[in-house]
Amino acid sequence: MNLFNWRKARGPSLSAEQLQRREQLLPAAAASELPLQQQRWVVLDLETSGLNTNRDLLLSIGAIVIEDGAIDFAQQFECTLQRDAQPTNDSVLLHGLGPSAIAAGVAPAEGLLACMEFIGASPVLAFHAPFDQRMLSRALNDSLGYKLQHLFIDLADVAPLLYPDAGIRQGGLDDWVRYCGLHVQERHNASADALVTAELALILFSRARRQGYTQLPTLLSALARNKRRQHQAGW
Repeated sequence: MNLFNWRKARGPSLSAEQLQRREQLLPAAAASELPLQQQRWVVLDLETSGLNTNRDLLLSIGAIVIEDGAIDFAQQFECTLQRDAQPTNDSVLLHGLGPSAIAAGVAPAEGLLACMEFIGASPVLAFHAPFDQRMLSRALNDSLGYKLQHLFIDLADVAPLLYPDAGIRQGGLDDWVRYCGLHVQERHNASADALVTAELALILFSRARRQGYTQLPTLLSALARNKRRQHQAGW
């Protein structure tokens, strides 16, 4: 085994304190049968260097908590990760994280540890969640040697399930923000996007309860059935 492969096999280099924090991270909770409004949810948004989940890097994390049926502004998380100089591409122009912001960020291991400590055992809500899940999972593995196992729920799937007459099949966050009449002061900033996603989540959970989806397992089952119907219909 050459030196490069030996270092790669060892995994990330973490301090004793970081290793202890990693070991103390809470395991992911199973889907709870508590009423939706009684659960703690973490709403997550990421900014990245691009859309390739195998190559691009996680640059910024924004998260906020929904608890007891309301957004808890006392529980917010924001972090920019320190990275090597990133080329100025369309993604950088969109989220505005230029070289100076990236250079001033925190070390990836520290930022990611703090992120997972903030998430705790809670399920994660995001818009186009599979992308965020893959990017966060890869970053955690690369920087911490940690395997992400948390439940991610995609509001891009929840919204059309609950609003089938909206005519928005594969819309983006902006489409649903407009449809639900939400006011957005800023977009393409991780914290701002997490907040508007949380506002959308509250609208969706309220509608879910009115439609009889009062618990997470029931909602997940409905999402799975809807996906099967869409697949059969060739969507």
